[in-house]
Amino acid sequence: MAAFTIYPAVDMRGGKCVRLLQGDYNKETVYGDSPVAMAEQFAAQGAEWIHMVDLDGAKEGRRVNDRFVVEAARLGVNVQVGGGIRTEEDIVHYLENGVARVILGSAAISDPPFVKKMLQKYGRRIVIGIDARDGFVATEGWLATSNVKAEELGRMLAEAGAETFIFTDIATDGTLSGPNIAAAVRLAEATGKEVIASGGVSSLDDLRALCQYAGQGIGGAIVGKALYTNQFTLAEALKAVSGR
Repeated sequence: MAAFTIYPAVDMRGGKCVRLLQGDYNKETVYGDSPVAMAEQFAAQGAEWIHMVDLDGAKEGRRVNDRFVVEAARLGVNVQVGGGIRTEEDIVHYLENGVARVILGSAAISDPPFVKKMLQKYGRRIVIGIDARDGFVATEGWLATSNVKAEELGRMLAEAGAETFIFTDIATDGTLSGPNIAAAVRLAEATGKEVIASGGVSSLDDLRALCQYAGQGIGGAIVGKALYTNQFTLAEALKAVSGR
């Protein structure tokens, strides 16, 4: 059975741990006062990776909640971070402070030469986040939608050296309605690279269904709201995908 990784999500806004519904900043639920404490809980429950998103950063186009990310990276767990990363200085700041991987999203549309250069320079430590609405890539913290298809962007960046993509279907994010498996698999097939599915995971059955495609490039799933609303525990999720 190909490896499948669970990435518990810690989304940060105003220094708190929150979840948005379909990326809408007006539909926010606060789940904790400390993003670091949340990351620590996930690490204690067996997470190998934590997925952190600076929502303020995504909206403002600059690092805002980065100190929490750096603190979480000191917990001895792998951290990948996205949101507001627009410059090489941002990337270096995170990588030099113990963060394992940096996610570039909006920049892939707004500045492809920059993203290609960063892929060549930092290799696997750069992850490409592709967030799609009706198949087209959304940017600027999901506030704008481009005219570029997710698979087109994926192919271009795979050719430039991207090895890992995070695919989010905005329609399912934060809805507990089930992930868009078909779209994630299409991206994996188009790029020939690893795709981490994000958005909509609501049950252990969703994770098992995604796991079926581990041999076809689906390397893991980001899980947020389902953990925060106690649909299942992280321990149960890890067990469900380990084949035990």
